[in-house]
Amino acid sequence: MRFTLASATLAAIAAATSASAANIQVQVGNGGLMFTPPSVNASVGDTVSFVFYPKNHTVTQSSFPAPCQPLSGGIDSGFQPVAANATQVPSFSVTVNATTPLWFFCHQTGHCESGMVFAINPTANKSFDAFQATANASSSTGAPPSSNSSGTTTPSPSGTGSSSSTTSTTSSKSNSALSSGAQAGGILAAVGLAAGILL
Repeated sequence: MRFTLASATLAAIAAATSASAANIQVQVGNGGLMFTPPSVNASVGDTVSFVFYPKNHTVTQSSFPAPCQPLSGGIDSGFQPVAANATQVPSFSVTVNATTPLWFFCHQTGHCESGMVFAINPTANKSFDAFQATANASSSTGAPPSSNSSGTTTPSPSGTGSSSSTTSTTSSKSNSALSSGAQAGGILAAVGLAAGILL
């Protein structure tokens, strides 16, 4: 009987945890060389979904001091070409596992240097404006990415970000850490609560 109660409690907690996570949509290249919005604040477990617009952009992780250089082992959508008349556009999702700042840029030649950068959870000391100013002062370095290295890419109807029936998922060490960390945290919280109820 106790096992059944614990199982029901764990299931209820897991459902509540997943229901509270937000899906934050960011447009990539809609209206120019920009991310819209340029920065977001996200909680642990939230998903940031990047929706790509014409022409050909990336979401590539960098660091605060080097905005236009890919972070070694970092998140990278790879190039996402979108035709001007596309009825379906790709999206790329990142699950947040900590509230520390994350920094991104478009790795297309010249885009980062034009200010096409993005931040998750910027702070007063490491602000988005300072990050973008450093990007604007940069010169292009590093080879562009050739393919997806993390996250989930999903074709979606233009502008909506909703999934179609075709999904291509790739993963890397960075994305696994982001997703697994959020899942492990939720499971540990549920187990701790269940143990407290039973004791």
